[in-house]
Amino acid sequence: MVDTVIVENDAPPTSAVSWPAIIAGGFVAAAFTLLLLALGAGLGFSVVSPWRGTPDITTTKAAMVGGIYMAVTAVMASALGGYITGRLRVRWLRSPADEVYFRDTAHGLLCWAFATVMGAALLASAATVIGGGAAAGAAQGAAQRADAADPLLDRLFRPNYAALTGGTGQAAAGVFAAGRDLAADRGVARRMLSGLHGDLSADDRSYLAEMVSARTGLPPADAQARVAAIENEAHVAADTARRVAMQLAFWTVAALFLGALAASLAATEGGALRDDRKFLTTH
Repeated sequence: MVDTVIVENDAPPTSAVSWPAIIAGGFVAAAFTLLLLALGAGLGFSVVSPWRGTPDITTTKAAMVGGIYMAVTAVMASALGGYITGRLRVRWLRSPADEVYFRDTAHGLLCWAFATVMGAALLASAATVIGGGAAAGAAQGAAQRADAADPLLDRLFRPNYAALTGGTGQAAAGVFAAGRDLAADRGVARRMLSGLHGDLSADDRSYLAEMVSARTGLPPADAQARVAAIENEAHVAADTARRVAMQLAFWTVAALFLGALAASLAATEGGALRDDRKFLTTH
């Protein structure tokens, strides 16, 4: 007599990580981020005109507004991507409720991480296309940033044509008595002002004032006053750039944290709707 044992096959194990859902949600978050950034650029160009001044909008205020918009963009895009991830992931039928809750939250965090890490290069190239500026425009912008000190140098070496002698004012201002041209002196002044880590030394300030006096025809006292004014403007510009960079760094960190939180919560909600957990708990 032979006993027959019937063994019920177990369901195949299901992976705890649903990578297709994570990748899909990450691409949705990256695409929606691009959309919102393009919208923000359009809104910015619509309120700022190059033909009229905007005295009420300073650089630091613009950085704060940009940081707030960046944080809102991160929350909205990450929440959408996390929700898509939660709705598209596979069912974990034999997992306890607290484990499913943790996995949904982790899937939202993974979606945010994928969109952040992988979307950096994609968004950079796509944003260049949307902005309408090709690589030539980016190179031109880099050159303009490198010449940011030119307005200060122009005001520093602005000649006093009424006091200059020896032919036309431009000729007298363009050739130094020692034979050095104006470009060489502008280069010296540029390096002195751009390398500031505090105030100019007394020797540097005196040398720069003598150079300005010889170039512009100003009296030594007026040349010293002009050097002091330009030095103060350089300090203000450097401090403004530092504060703008600091605000953007803090807002970037805040946007990343808020995006991670929004993606995790949205994935949890999407996973709950995927499994009808709310329906099961009320009946």
